[in-house]
Amino acid sequence: MFSFSLHISTLPLSSPSLSPTAAAPDQQPRQWALDFNIVVIIAAVICAALCALGLNSMLQCILQCTYRALTGPVGWIAARRLNSGLRKKDVVSLPTSVYPGFSSSSSSSSSSTISNCAICLLDFCDGDNIRILPNCNHGFHVACIDKWLLSHSSCPTCRLHLKPHNHIIIS
Repeated sequence: MFSFSLHISTLPLSSPSLSPTAAAPDQQPRQWALDFNIVVIIAAVICAALCALGLNSMLQCILQCTYRALTGPVGWIAARRLNSGLRKKDVVSLPTSVYPGFSSSSSSSSSSTISNCAICLLDFCDGDNIRILPNCNHGFHVACIDKWLLSHSSCPTCRLHLKPHNHIIIS
């Protein structure tokens, strides 16, 4: 702004090319100042409009998230609790075996030997400790399945729940 006003003050006060109908020299800086004020006002209005749009979208997001949290389906919350993991003593009480001393019975085929852990995807070696899940008879490395079952209560292969369903009440 300082250079702008310096530029205006260096304009010649009288010019031989000005006609008698031309504006007085003191009106020209006022015209420039008026143009500058209009530009500032337009920029402020645009900035305010952008801020209002941003605030509006943020408030809509907050309202939608709050609405979802308040009206979330009770069944989803119950399902989350159902698959929240087993207690350490329940995980340790599950049966174990030493590889190759177990077999898995699949519902679609006859009894076949499991050759790899579905969690870490490594093949079982002779002498590996394998934990066998009840009902589905899927086997996994003890360390792999113990870590899984502390945060999930279902089999990682078939998603069969290991927790009893009768202690969760859905209202």
